[in-house]
Amino acid sequence: MKAVILAGGMGTRLAEETAIRPKPMVEIGGKPILWHIMNIYAAHGVDEFIIALGYRGEVIKEYFLNFYAINNDISVDLATGTTTIHHGKQPHWKVHLVDTGVNTMTGGRLGRIRPWLGEDQTFMATYGDGVADVDIAQLLKFHQAHGRTATMTLVRPPSRFGGVLTEGDRVSEFSEKPQTGEGWINGGFFVLQREALDTVAGDDTIWERGPLESLSEAGQLMGYRHDGFWQPMDTLREKHLLEDLWQTGQAPWRVW
Repeated sequence: MKAVILAGGMGTRLAEETAIRPKPMVEIGGKPILWHIMNIYAAHGVDEFIIALGYRGEVIKEYFLNFYAINNDISVDLATGTTTIHHGKQPHWKVHLVDTGVNTMTGGRLGRIRPWLGEDQTFMATYGDGVADVDIAQLLKFHQAHGRTATMTLVRPPSRFGGVLTEGDRVSEFSEKPQTGEGWINGGFFVLQREALDTVAGDDTIWERGPLESLSEAGQLMGYRHDGFWQPMDTLREKHLLEDLWQTGQAPWRVW
């Protein structure tokens, strides 16, 4: 089972962070949010990834090319120029870094990775800028049980503002809980059959419009309801929220 992660957007609403790096490389707790997303999948046994690159894709390539050195202790002998990387605990991941075009839309990026799926008929896909405590194993079981072409994880939209709790007319508590929205929205974390990519016309295809709409009209799109934590990182405020949760040891998406 492979997981495709869309990591090519510019992240214009996070311009303070994304002027020199793509949004998936913005750090939470000293690690790129991309690393967090991959760990969510790996915790459920999905350890082969196809990263769809676009804007500043070379930054992501450099990160993984140097991953072993970055995440281990290093000794450098300046007299001889030799370098020793001391072995540590490393994830058993296989990562395919695929250039899918700077200006390619989300659907187009999925279309471009099709050759990298090999013989796999079922694969997973998500965005490179959001975390959740989705049970990936249960999501896959749900998809396999209904037998349709596509499954989309449905989530509650996070509240834009913190909430206020009251006892009668008295304000008893301020709440910064991010998961207080109503209704259901697209939360990413898709499970797809290979034929779902037949709905992609080209690089300009926006996955959330034509493809998902046509799959829905054909009765081939099912929704997996996730009542737990889900949080995108679209703004600096949301980055700070995720950082605070991580630093205080209250990060619900840390399932590994």
